[in-house]
Amino acid sequence: MFPELFSIGPVTVYTYGVLLAVSYLLGLQLALVRARRWRLNPDRVLDLGIYIIIAALVGAKLLLVATDFDQFRQSPADLLSLARSGGVFYGGLILAVGVSFWYIHRHGMPFWTTCDVFAPGIALGHVTGRLGCFAAGCCYGKPTSVPWAVIFANPLAAENVGTPLGIALHPTQLYEAGAELLILIVLLTTERRGRPFAGRTFWLYMILYAVSRYIIEIYRGDPRGVVFGIFSTSQFISLLLAPLAVAMLIWLWRTTPETPERVPRRRRVAAQEH
Repeated sequence: MFPELFSIGPVTVYTYGVLLAVSYLLGLQLALVRARRWRLNPDRVLDLGIYIIIAALVGAKLLLVATDFDQFRQSPADLLSLARSGGVFYGGLILAVGVSFWYIHRHGMPFWTTCDVFAPGIALGHVTGRLGCFAAGCCYGKPTSVPWAVIFANPLAAENVGTPLGIALHPTQLYEAGAELLILIVLLTTERRGRPFAGRTFWLYMILYAVSRYIIEIYRGDPRGVVFGIFSTSQFISLLLAPLAVAMLIWLWRTTPETPERVPRRRRVAAQEH
């Protein structure tokens, strides 16, 4: 595809970097829009969003180093490639969630409601981020003969991230972008249906992402670590995350039956009826 957008002298602007920045901005903007609707302090939400972005960048690269530790140990110079790499999404997600929990607790924000505000933004940003992966050639799939296979031909993709050239591959980047788009639609269309409760949107995202990521990993062809000789690193995390998310949904459903937004609205309706 197009790993590099353009160069100005010694400065090269990479497509992945631009789309990654766009993904963070889109996700943050959606969170701010939702924060106003849920009556959260927009300044706090903005600050939290900045913390999330920093944590996501650091966490993704840390998990990449942990996953490919032997490679980086044998060739420390490869650490410089981290500047061009987005890292492992789960690493960014885990650290960002941890930092978010700390920030929300420290500033006394409504805990699960704040998490719900950000969840669709994560999905939206991930759509754009995976398009950046497709442009860069990273996170590529296994060889395949399916009609929608993609063939990478840009030497920079092979040089930067080791993308196989001239071989039909599963477009796993597009698989994940499409899955995240579907998750975004599900989150937004089901949020007010049934019996909403604080935390439902956040943990529903976790379940849907864990399942979709586990399946997509089956078609991935890039090196990304192996756990127990069977699972990729992301598959293993998915296996841990999915049941945790189910358990949290059940617990929150039993202990927090209504969203903070619905309670005052129902009280207003009851008052009008009286």
